[in-house]
Amino acid sequence: MAAGETEPDDAGDAPARPPGAPGDWPLLGQVAARLSGPPAALRALLAEAHEQLKARFLADEPIEALVHARATLVDRVLEGLWRTHVRGSMSEWALVAVGGYGRGELHPCSDIDILLLVAAPPEGPERAALERLLALLWDIGLEVGHSVRTVQECLEQSAADVSVMTTLIEARLLAGNPVLLARLRSALAPEHIWPVREFFEAKVREQAERHLKANDTAYNLEPNVKTGPGGLRDIQTIAWVAKRHFGAETLAELARHGFLSGAELRRLQQAQAFLWKVRFGLHVLTGRREDRLLFDHQIRLAQTFGYEDASYTLAVEQLMQRYYRTVKDVSLLNELLLQVFREAILTESEPPRPLNARFQVRSGSLEAVSEDVFARNPSALLELFALLQRHPEIKGVRASTLRALERSLWLIDEEFRQNPRHHRLFLEIVRSPIGVTHELRRMNTYGVLGRYIPAFGRVVGRMQYDLFHAYTVDAHTLFVVSNLRRFAIPRYDEELPQASRIMQQLPRPEVAYLAALFHDIAKGRGGDHSELGAVDAEAFCLEQGLSPYDARLVAWLVRSHLSLSITAQKQDISDPEVINTFARTVGDETHLDYLYVLTCADVRATNPKLWNSWKASLFNDFYQRVRRALRHGLESPIDQEQLVSETRDAARKLLLERHLESADIERVWERFSDTYFLQHSPEEVAWHMQLLADRDPRSEEPLVALDPHSVRGTTAVLIYTRAREHGFARTTAVLDQLGLDILDARITPTGDGFSLDLYHVLEDDGTPIEDHERREEIEEALWRSLREPQATVAVHRRVPRQVRMFHTPTQILISTDAPNGRSVLELIAGDRPGLLCDVGKVLTGEHLMLQAARIMTVGERAEDVFYITDLDGHALDEARAARLRDILGQALKQRAAA
Repeated sequence: MAAGETEPDDAGDAPARPPGAPGDWPLLGQVAARLSGPPAALRALLAEAHEQLKARFLADEPIEALVHARATLVDRVLEGLWRTHVRGSMSEWALVAVGGYGRGELHPCSDIDILLLVAAPPEGPERAALERLLALLWDIGLEVGHSVRTVQECLEQSAADVSVMTTLIEARLLAGNPVLLARLRSALAPEHIWPVREFFEAKVREQAERHLKANDTAYNLEPNVKTGPGGLRDIQTIAWVAKRHFGAETLAELARHGFLSGAELRRLQQAQAFLWKVRFGLHVLTGRREDRLLFDHQIRLAQTFGYEDASYTLAVEQLMQRYYRTVKDVSLLNELLLQVFREAILTESEPPRPLNARFQVRSGSLEAVSEDVFARNPSALLELFALLQRHPEIKGVRASTLRALERSLWLIDEEFRQNPRHHRLFLEIVRSPIGVTHELRRMNTYGVLGRYIPAFGRVVGRMQYDLFHAYTVDAHTLFVVSNLRRFAIPRYDEELPQASRIMQQLPRPEVAYLAALFHDIAKGRGGDHSELGAVDAEAFCLEQGLSPYDARLVAWLVRSHLSLSITAQKQDISDPEVINTFARTVGDETHLDYLYVLTCADVRATNPKLWNSWKASLFNDFYQRVRRALRHGLESPIDQEQLVSETRDAARKLLLERHLESADIERVWERFSDTYFLQHSPEEVAWHMQLLADRDPRSEEPLVALDPHSVRGTTAVLIYTRAREHGFARTTAVLDQLGLDILDARITPTGDGFSLDLYHVLEDDGTPIEDHERREEIEEALWRSLREPQATVAVHRRVPRQVRMFHTPTQILISTDAPNGRSVLELIAGDRPGLLCDVGKVLTGEHLMLQAARIMTVGERAEDVFYITDLDGHALDEARAARLRDILGQALKQRAAA
C-alpha cells in the first residue's frame, strides 16, 4: 500500500488539512456565512482576504503562515461550495487538491489545481451541474485549473507522463468520497506504475532538461524563482523522490529517518522560506502569477524587503546576491540529496575499488575511505577534484564524502592556502588537459574555490545591475574559463578558428585560465577593478609558485583585459596610429595572443546576445593588424602610404581575377581618396568597384546593393548617390525601423559630388540577413527613402522593456584627431530606437560632415563614436565643438522626454 493511503473503510474520516494550516485567522470564520449569500459576497470575501494577506506580507509576517493561510482559505470555500451545491450521484465523487495546492501551498496568484475524481465519466445532468459549479468558482474570483477523471484515466495519463504522475503524488482530499482517492493511491503505487527507480531517473532527467533551458546556470540576471536552477522546483524534486521512495510526506520526515541531517533540513527550510518570500512578493507587486525576477521587479522587491544602497553596492544588488547564494545552496543540497537517493535506489552493492590511501571508488562514485579523511589530511580537499579529473569515468561524489567535505571547509584557512602541496594540487587542476572547467565549477558549487581564493568568494552571487552582464560575476568568470577550454579542444575549432588556433599553440594555457579567474575578481570594491584585480592576481600566482614572468603576464592580462575590446569597437582601427599605439602597448606577440583569446572568451561569456559574427570579425581584423605591426617592428611602425598601397594591390588582384580591365579599375579609383582605401578591406573595395565599373559614369541614378555575407561577418548595405542632406539620418532611420542592428557606418565622399555610404548590419538576433525576401524588403525601403527626400524621417519602434528600466546620463565628448584632420564625437546615452537618426539630424543641421561611425551597444547603454569635419574637411574649433555639444545634448534630452 502507498504511503499515506486511506483504507476504504475510513470513509467517514475528515479531509486532510494542509500542513501548518492556521486556525487563528478571523476571516476564515466568515466563509460559512458568505456561502449562503450571492456570489458577489464570496468574491468580496476573497478580495478582502487577498488584501489582508498582502498587508500581513508587507508587515513581514512569517511567509510559511501566509502561504498555508491562503490554501486553508481556498479549502474552506471549496469544501463549503461542495456541500451546498453537490447533490445525488455527484456526492460519490471526490474533490481532490493536486500539485502545489495539494501540498497546502498557495501564493497570491498560484494555480489552484483540483481533480474531480469520478467513478464514471459524468453525463447529462451531472455534467451540467459540474459546469455550473465551475462557472461559480470563476464568478467568485477563483481561477481553478480542473480535470475530471476516473481512476483508470488517471492511471493511463500518469503512465504516459511523469509530470501528471508527479501532480497526483500531491493529491489531498478536500471533500467527497475518500474511497476513490484511496483507490487512486493504490493504483499509482510504485509496484503498479512508475517504479521508484524509473521515477527517480525521470525526475533527474526532467530537472536536467529544465536547467538546460536556463543555460544550465542559476545565475541568469532575470531568473525564474520557481523553475530556475536552485529554485523552488529543485526543492520539490527532492520532496517528490522522497515521497515516492521513502513514503516521507515532509522533508522533516527525511531528517527523522536519517537521510537528511538537522543542519541540512534547516538550510532547505530557510532557502524555501526566502524563495517563497520572493515569489509571494512578485505576485503581490504584479497582481498576477509572475515567477520571473525581472529587472523592474527586483528594485521594488529590494525596497519592500528593506534593502538600502551602500557605498559600492546597490540595494537591488544586495537582494540579488542573497538570492543567488540561496539558489547556489539549494543546488548543492539538491545534488547531495539526489546522490543519497541514487545510492539508496539505484546502486547495486559492490566492493570499493581503492584509488589511494584516502579515496576509493564505490559504484562509480568517488568516496573517502573514512569520514575523517579531510580532518586527518586537509590536502584531500583539493586532491578530490584532481582525482575526478584524472579519472573521468567516475560519475560523481558519494553523499557521505560530500557531507564530510562540507563539514571540513573551515580547514581551508590561511595556513592551508600557504601550503606548497596545496599550490601544486591547485595548479595540477588548472593545468590538466581535461576537466578544468568542470572541476572549477564543482569547486565553486562545493564552496572550495571561494575558500581557497577568498577574493573569489566575495564575488560569488554578485550581480551587476545592467543589461550588459547576463550572469553573476562568478558564473561569468567560469563561463570565460569554459570558453577558453573550448578554444583549446580541437573538436570546437569551427566555432572560432583563429582563437582556437592561437589557444592550442600557447605555451602555458594555464596563464589564460588564471587571468580569466581573476579578471573580474575585484568587482564591487570601488575603484578600477582591473587594477585591483591585477594586484590580487600577481600575488596569488607568485604564491602558487608560478615564475615571476608568468605572474606578471597574468597580472598584465587582468589589467588589460578590456583594452582590445574597447579599442577595436570604439576607435578607428583603419588608422595606422591606432594600430601602432596598441602594438606598443602589448609589446610582443605573446602578450597579444593571450590577450586576444581572453578577450574573445570574455565577450562571449558576458551575454549570449552580445557575441556575433561582427565582433568575431572585428577582433580578428584588429588582431591581424596589430600582429603585422609587431612583426614589422616597433621601431619602424607601419605608415598610411604602405597600408593604402597594400589594400589597392590586393583589391586589384581580386578585380583582375573577376576579369575587370586595369583601365576601368583606375578610372573608378580616381574618384576616391586614400582615406577610402584605409577604411575598407580589399574584399569590400573589390565589391564596390565591380558595382561601379558596370555603371555608366554619367548616370545620376542612385545605387543600392546588399552583400548578405560580407567579409566582416555582417550584411553590408551600400548606397551610392549624390551627396544629400540627412543622408545618414534617413538611412539609419530606415534600417532602425526595420529592426536591424546597425554596427558600423563609413561615409566616403567622392571627387565628383557623390557619396559612397557603407553600413554593416545584423538582424536583432545577431545573424546576417539570410532571407531573400527580407533583403528585398530592405532594398525597397532604402529606395523609397531615396525617391522621397522630403518625407519625414522618424523611427517609431518602442523602447524595449528592459532598457526602460535604466537611466543612462548623456555624456558628450568632442576631441581633435589632429593627424587625420578631424574631430571625434564620443556619445554615451541610453540606447533607444532612432538615436542614430537624431544624431545625424543634428550633424546635418550644424553643417557638418560625417566620415565614419562606430556603433557599440553595451546593454542598455549606447557608446557610439562619430568622426566628423566641417564642410571644408577640417576639424572643429573649440567654439564650434562647444556649440555642437550643447545642441546635441538638448536635442537628445528633448527626444528622450517625448
